[in-house]
Amino acid sequence: MGERDYAPLSAACVKSLNDKIYEKRKAAAHEIEKMVKDFAAHNNTVQIKRLLHVLGQDFTTSQNSHARKGGLIGLAAIAVGLGTANTGKYTEDLIHPILACFSDNDSRVRYYACESLYNVVKVARGSILPHFTDIFGVLSKLSCDTEQSVKNAAELLDRLMKDIVTESGIFDLVAFVPVLRERIYTKNPFARQFIISWISVLDAVPDIDLVVFLPEILDGLFMILEDPTPEIKKSTDTVFAEFLRSIKSNPSRVDFAKMMNTLILHAQSPDELLQLTAITWMDEFLRLSGHDLLPYSSGIFAAILPCLSYDGDARKTIKEFATRVNHSLFKLIISKNDGIPVADNLDLTSIIEVLTKHLMLQQTPVQTKVAVLKWIYHLFINLPEKMSLHIEALFPVLMKVLSDNSEEVVQQTLVVMAELIGSKSASTEQNKYFTKFMVNLIRVFSTDRHLLEDRGAFIIRELCVLQNPEHIFKVLADILREEQNFRFAGLMVQTLNTILLTSSELFELRNKLKDLNTEESVEVFLGLYKSWCHNPVATVSLCLLTQNYEHACDLVKFFGNIEVTVEFLTEIDKLVQLIESPIFTYLRLDLLERNQHLVHTLYGILMILPQSEAFSMLHRRLSAIPPSPIYISTSKDETKRLQSLTIKSESRRGKINFKDLYQYFIDIQERHKEQKHKQRQTILTDTKERIPQDIS
Repeated sequence: MGERDYAPLSAACVKSLNDKIYEKRKAAAHEIEKMVKDFAAHNNTVQIKRLLHVLGQDFTTSQNSHARKGGLIGLAAIAVGLGTANTGKYTEDLIHPILACFSDNDSRVRYYACESLYNVVKVARGSILPHFTDIFGVLSKLSCDTEQSVKNAAELLDRLMKDIVTESGIFDLVAFVPVLRERIYTKNPFARQFIISWISVLDAVPDIDLVVFLPEILDGLFMILEDPTPEIKKSTDTVFAEFLRSIKSNPSRVDFAKMMNTLILHAQSPDELLQLTAITWMDEFLRLSGHDLLPYSSGIFAAILPCLSYDGDARKTIKEFATRVNHSLFKLIISKNDGIPVADNLDLTSIIEVLTKHLMLQQTPVQTKVAVLKWIYHLFINLPEKMSLHIEALFPVLMKVLSDNSEEVVQQTLVVMAELIGSKSASTEQNKYFTKFMVNLIRVFSTDRHLLEDRGAFIIRELCVLQNPEHIFKVLADILREEQNFRFAGLMVQTLNTILLTSSELFELRNKLKDLNTEESVEVFLGLYKSWCHNPVATVSLCLLTQNYEHACDLVKFFGNIEVTVEFLTEIDKLVQLIESPIFTYLRLDLLERNQHLVHTLYGILMILPQSEAFSMLHRRLSAIPPSPIYISTSKDETKRLQSLTIKSESRRGKINFKDLYQYFIDIQERHKEQKHKQRQTILTDTKERIPQDIS
């Protein structure tokens, strides 16, 4: 090239800029600086632009790496020559050629590009800010540079840029955030540290409101928080703390809803710091903007419910904050916003889907299941009309949970069931759900005998606490009367009979049945009797409870026609134990009057028993009967009152057709005998079919 092609540079200056020796290039830069000062003094913009073109185009894009270095130092010299007052007019022409050199393959060129841009920025100061996003982009890349000298130079430039941004009141966040959002997902630890340092600086500038754009970068921040490098984790944690402090000080400028899905996602992270941070923020968000966040309830449940079962010190704080979030939601459900129930914003379908999912998973911990059940109960209590639409979906799930290994879970399930089957919102269908539940409960017991044996009494007793015991027993009796599996019916009656005779929850019902002094009590007795017939010993105990001694005596006499098995004798043994219990105190006192039917009943039971401990116990009791009736003296008024009650009671007993009841009892026993016979035949037939036939 001829000399005129590089005008206004002299041939000597061009040669020096191309020299491999730094000092010669530096000398050429001083010459350029003086030249530019002269051009600026005479306002010779044409020559300044010509010089920018020569250095920015011909030199920085040269194939010769020394020429590229010369171009870079020359551009810095132009900035110094122009000074702060004039550089602003030429910043674009100054920095773009320099920025292009940051991708150079030669690490020394990249190093000199950092140095050159540093000098340009140092002079230009605030006028460089319109090009901030471009500079930020290359600095982000240089933070990961493989050459340490380049990284060191980039760090110096980075600190200078931070100083300028901090001191300037002008910063284009709208243009910067898309770049930040793109860069924030880098996985390089150096780039992550660079990103976090800038977010920290920008957030600290009073005139820069980065919180407004937080929804754009929150997910990326969480990704950086997950970095295994302790320094990065600590820096990012500090940034989160600062942001949360800003949010709490001025919540009106925060779009909480836009960030909730991000929090929900990271609240389920296996990284403890990530999870704790997300749930801590969730807790604050609910406090600051609870009503607006109710549409996200199902996601919040998915995130926090597993945390409620955390054990150990490591995750203790996570559990505490998850509990706080859970409590905040509890309160929100029953609150109002401008007079409108906030529950109108709830998507109950998605909420119930999440809740039932936790109930159905076998590995779900006990505390989480209990929390889920409390939520279902809470929703039924506070949103009965809305929840009534979901009863059909919940019903089979709750029935399945009754088989859970945890007694606490079963107990809480029964609390929910009691509310469900007695829901005021479904008053016209209350009996439908009550009966449906009882039918399903019997079905569960029939298919899971272990549940009946281990939890049957517990479940029914709990139900009797939560609902009307009399109603429960009447409905169960009606269902069992139609039960076709007689063996199961007998076992179920045995369980119910034990509960009736021993549980404190059934105290009122026992008293009602004992005297049969009301039409209602007689009706209850008849309903129970027809079901109790599936179990002969239970039927006798019911008659002893209701003081129908003559009928009890007839039933015991019939025991001679019943197959006496070990199971049958065990039940007789238990009945003797019950006769000696406080519940049958009145029966033992009736022996003072030598009631012949009662005495014959007990002697009949004695004759059935083998000579066991129960035999000895009952024998001793019968031996204590006085030779003649003993009457206890009472006042005339009391005698009249007792006589009146007795007459009324006897008149009601007189309406009971014991002859028909006795025949009903016999018919049921015959049906039991037939079913046993058929079952034995079936077993024999199956056995024969399995034996190989002799074909010889």
